[in-house]
Amino acid sequence: MAEVQQSGGGDEKKGKPKKQTLRVDFTPMVDMNMLLICFFMFCTTLSKPQIMDIAMPTDQKLTDEDEVKVKESKAITLILGEDNKIYYYTGMPKYSDYTTLKETDYSPEGLRKILLERNAPIAAKMKELRHEKFVTNRRMTEEEFKTRSKEIKEDKDGQVVVIKPTSEANYKNLVDALDEMQICSIAKYAIVDMTEGDQFLLENLKSKGAYGASAAPPKN
Repeated sequence: MAEVQQSGGGDEKKGKPKKQTLRVDFTPMVDMNMLLICFFMFCTTLSKPQIMDIAMPTDQKLTDEDEVKVKESKAITLILGEDNKIYYYTGMPKYSDYTTLKETDYSPEGLRKILLERNAPIAAKMKELRHEKFVTNRRMTEEEFKTRSKEIKEDKDGQVVVIKPTSEANYKNLVDALDEMQICSIAKYAIVDMTEGDQFLLENLKSKGAYGASAAPPKN
């Protein structure tokens, strides 16, 4: 706040301008700066980034020892296609049967329902853990909750999801698929490239099996 002080007494000569002193009070500005600093420090502390572990494709040739062996009954492959469509098959595909590849979408009754049904044991355990943390045992720390969640999701009965985006899929399709991994409590998933076999399955499904079994490429 600025204040104006006037100096001079009644004995000043008539007609002579009075001397004025201008003083600016910076106290309100200092208070405002301190409030802003505290505000940004508080917001920075709360806005912790969400970290997601994603297995990306590698150019290195893996040996048999490096490859993770997965039961066919626990594996599902998602092919992200055009127009928000998802194609999927479980285990090893049968190239002689075009219906081995099925179509769904990103709705709760589509991909989410499929993943929850296949990952039912893990999803049930996670539901019980959340109920324990937020209802029956509110003293459970966040660190303990994360540790137990990790142990449940990495159980041998959990599903393994392989995500294969096509050139016609967009970035939002990939983000939506990764979101479903979190919603369905699936910790084992990877993003890999399409293979010739996957492309054959996709084209054969769209043509209703016009290619036939004789045109099927090798499985690898």
